[in-house]
Amino acid sequence: MSHRPLPGRRSVLRGSLAASAALSLPTALGAAPAFARSGRPTAGWGVQAGDVTCDSGLVWVRSDRPARMIVETSATESFRTARRWHGPLLGPGTDFTGTTRLRGLPSGEQIHYRVLLADPDDPRRTGEPVTGTFRTASAKRRDGVRFVWSGDLAGQGWGINPEFGGYTIYNAMAALDPDFFLCSGDTVYADGPITETVALPDGRTWRNVTTEEKAKVAETLGEFRGNFRYNLLDENLRAFNARVPSIVQWDDHEVTNNWYPGEILTDARYTEKRVDVLAARARRAFSEYFPISTLRRPGGRVHRVQHHGPLLDVFVLDMRTYRNANSPNDQPVDPQGILGREQLQWLKRELSRSRAVWKVIASDMPIGLVVPDAPNIEAVAQGDPGKPLGRELQIAELLRFVKHRRITGTVWLTADVHHTSAQHYQPSKAAFSDFEPFWEFVSGPLNAGAFPANALDGTFGPDRVFVKAPTTPNVSPAGGFQFFGEVDIDGHSGELTVRLREQDGTVLFTQVLQPGRVGQ
Repeated sequence: MSHRPLPGRRSVLRGSLAASAALSLPTALGAAPAFARSGRPTAGWGVQAGDVTCDSGLVWVRSDRPARMIVETSATESFRTARRWHGPLLGPGTDFTGTTRLRGLPSGEQIHYRVLLADPDDPRRTGEPVTGTFRTASAKRRDGVRFVWSGDLAGQGWGINPEFGGYTIYNAMAALDPDFFLCSGDTVYADGPITETVALPDGRTWRNVTTEEKAKVAETLGEFRGNFRYNLLDENLRAFNARVPSIVQWDDHEVTNNWYPGEILTDARYTEKRVDVLAARARRAFSEYFPISTLRRPGGRVHRVQHHGPLLDVFVLDMRTYRNANSPNDQPVDPQGILGREQLQWLKRELSRSRAVWKVIASDMPIGLVVPDAPNIEAVAQGDPGKPLGRELQIAELLRFVKHRRITGTVWLTADVHHTSAQHYQPSKAAFSDFEPFWEFVSGPLNAGAFPANALDGTFGPDRVFVKAPTTPNVSPAGGFQFFGEVDIDGHSGELTVRLREQDGTVLFTQVLQPGRVGQ
């Protein structure tokens, strides 16, 4: 890896951890802490940066009351010479959250920032500043890129357990000093209530931090917002957010399990049965609690391409908003598919335009793994190893397009299935063969139940090169099987190295890919 040393990184870490300790919450209460400056706005939920480019970044904060967001940036931790950015007025309309776009930043440099919350009636009255840092993407290829990815947080009833150390996997990811974190969906489990205790198979007891909003399935806007606040009660996550910017996408559990547009629920836990109503509320809360630039625009969307210098473009997909209804997925014609026609055309166009060495397709659902929604199919593959049917038709169209346009360097990254694996797709083994070989890497969960490996579908010829998964369903984080992945792109050779890692950072599997090849 050709990252140059970062001055002050150790002190940045110490400062982040100290800030995290200062923000520690009374976990039994689940309430934001108070700062010393009584009566002034506070930012007890920490800070985040997102969608960072070579010259810009988006900074997020939440206040405990109406406040004006102010951001100061500096090349050093001392903030001796600082640039000031005036952000929005934070109020109840956004649950007191807001973002500020920082523009004109130097490429490939560490940016130190602090967020001040000012009293709207007296701008001189500000709360204690909350600090963070991120590294802008480098315009120089030689600097390389390193990032981590995973998904699936606080699922199946496994929430923040102080006795377990909370979400400790974030500490292992932060230790790699990544340029960013790609969060592959299921950022919350709005359909998964958190109880105070859960009995473990070995007789021990798992003890969760609980809140009122997590006591039932989310239906109101306030309950969806409370799901996103719940994860920010974890000090490991807040410290990570202050150090590592994110690229975030969503999947089903931000709304409800296996949802699709137009669905009417039969789940007795819900009084609001219209999924479209729930999804609109969830989408609003999602847009409020993550720094995602495209969701702040009129007609905002989750799918987008994130340019990270000459080595990397990340194509963030949305496999929820435009999909058709879950079905046996065996129809011979399927124009809507899982991406929708508009998003598929967008993806083709942006892949054609990309001049990056590597093109990571961030897919919130896997391609060749069968994910059931009994008696229907939830993802792309339906288990029939023959010619493409149903949603597979869109993927076949995309793979054919990539081949005939000779688009190189495509790699698929995903989560969702709560185990980790690596699949190599080979046309020589496939029922549909009009594509070039490619890799799909799966990781997760971050802190959720782990599940056995899903069956493979032979339509696109996947060969499961590696897998680690439990043999029984819903293994708790205390039982292991929590995973994240790392991608390391060398600035000199252009080689892309994928490492699948366990919760403590232990490397389970490594695959090195060479740049410039049409298929490998």
